This record gives sequence, structure tokens and C-alpha cells, in this order.
Amino acid sequence: MAADLSPAIPGTAGNAAPILVADIGGTNARFGLIDGRIVRDTRVLRCADYASIEDAATAYLTAVGLAAVGTPGRPRRGAFAVAGPVTGDRIAMTNLVWQFSVNRVRDALGLDGLVVINDFTAVALSVPRLAEEDRRQIGEGAPQAGAVVGVLGPGSGLGVSGLVPGANNRWTALSGEGGHVTMAPISDRESAVLGQLRKGFEHVSAERVLSGPGLVNLYGALSILDGREPATLTPAQVADNALNGSEAHCVEAVEMFCAMLGTVAGNLALTLGARGGIYIAGGIVPKLGTLFTHSRFRKRFMEKGRMRDFLAPIPTYVITHELPAFLGLAEAAGTE
Repeated sequence: MAADLSPAIPGTAGNAAPILVADIGGTNARFGLIDGRIVRDTRVLRCADYASIEDAATAYLTAVGLAAVGTPGRPRRGAFAVAGPVTGDRIAMTNLVWQFSVNRVRDALGLDGLVVINDFTAVALSVPRLAEEDRRQIGEGAPQAGAVVGVLGPGSGLGVSGLVPGANNRWTALSGEGGHVTMAPISDRESAVLGQLRKGFEHVSAERVLSGPGLVNLYGALSILDGREPATLTPAQVADNALNGSEAHCVEAVEMFCAMLGTVAGNLALTLGARGGIYIAGGIVPKLGTLFTHSRFRKRFMEKGRMRDFLAPIPTYVITHELPAFLGLAEAAGTE
């Protein structure tokens, strides 16, 4: 697989040595090489098959014929995105036993430099590199050039970030825990659902409803409120049942998910003054297709009373690119 990452990455055009990139989650590690404008030779490795991050990276380099130091075309720099906090040289991944020193991994792989960033930071940094075909606009609005951008990512959790423009077309991604803000209801039905969830959770955050597990939480709470025992469903099953209309509470759960996401996206736009747009990342929303397009997301995004006229011009997009973290790693690698 090869994909164009235009514009060119600073310092790589015409350089024979590509950059080694990896997007490492709790289950899979995706590796690739960034060569000028192109990401190529992508591979997906199961994390459980390797004792450490350097073992997985070495296996990847072996698979593409670049394991030996000094091999022509071998990477000299690397940029990794990991599912966990990045606060210094020592990294402990959230849902994986791997713990490592960035400097030791750099040396073990024979690299001159290695950048490690949080996986959602990488997704946020992908936004400036998205082409028109890598995003789908929901509703009206147009971005203001050089303005702050907001990014949300419902997946296994809820990632939240912002992008602040800087000099020389560089961007800084904000690092925070916005997915854990308190979820606020808009309707009596939402109040009842959140009340039901509070019986099981000390704090009902946005992530408790706007994530894969959150979709299941919504389905379960709605079922119980209507006096029905919820079935044991996965997030994918809840979404599939909603898409084919086979289960009423799954349909309502997905509709409420979309509406609540609109509320949180509008909050983020107000908080950041995100005139450059709000982008929805993660694996859940793109799979909802037209159901999301025609949902209450955009309506709820703008339902902020006196601030409606402030929000109406702000565009909202769904990121459809398959590997946005690689785009973000290209941005991060260019800052080294």
C-alpha cells in the first residue's frame, strides 16, 4: 500500500532514507515507511506476538528487508504513535504490557532520532494533511484560514484535542483529557439515561457514552428504562442493528450517540474558538455513513442558544482516511 501524504515532509524530499512510522494500539501495531510524500510498505503486526516494541519494529524491518544497519534505504529516523500518555523518556502503554525507554528503543533500532507521541495527538496532527477525499463534511459552514481546529475521536475511548497554528505552516496539538468532561443531558430522555448510568459509574463522563463501550452503555440504559433486559452486544452489533433497523433500542442508542456527540463537539468549538472547523476521527462514526449524516449531530452542534450564530459558520467533518495517524506522524517527524 502506498499513499500520498502531500505536502512534502520538511527535510525528507530527495533524501534516500525514509522515516520509520508506527501506530501502536493495544492489539495491533501498524508500521510503514514515509518516503518524501509517500507512505509505503505498510504492515499490521499483532502486539501479542512480540515481547517488546523493539522486537515488533525489528520484525517489520526484517519483513521489508531493512533490518541490517547500513542497508541502503534503511530508516535513520522514526516517529511512533502509542496508545498511552507520553510524558518523558519512559512510556507505559495503557492496554498493553509493553513498557519502554524511547532512547533505548532508538538505539536498539539503530536510529539517529525517534519521536514518540500519543496516538490521538498523531490523529489530531493529521488534519492539516487531509485531502478533500479524506474527509466528509456534515452540514454547512466553511473554515477560517489560520484558525484553531478542534478534533474528537470516539473509539475505544474518547480522544479530544485542538490544533493551534504556528509559524511556517506548523501546528501544535493540545494534549488533554477532554473525553472525561462531565456529560450534560439536553432532553428528559437523556437525563433518564445518564441517571441510570450513574447507578453504575461514580462519574458519567462524555467517554462513558461517546465510545465503543459507551454505545453499549446507551443501549443497556435505554433497554432497562423501558423495562427490558438488554442483550449482551458488542459495539459493532449495536451499530449494525441500528443500521439495519432490527432492534429499536439499538436504533435509539445510535441516534442518541450522534446527538450527544454534537453537544460535545459544539462545546469544544466554543471552548477553543475553533473557527477552523471540528473534525470527528475514530473508527465508529465513518461506519455509520448516511445514518450519521442525517442524524441530529449538526443540529445539536449548533443548539447553544445565544451562541448559535457563532457556531453556524464553523464546519464539521468526519475523517475518512484509513491511516490518519500516519499523516500525523509525518507532521511530527518534520518537526524533529
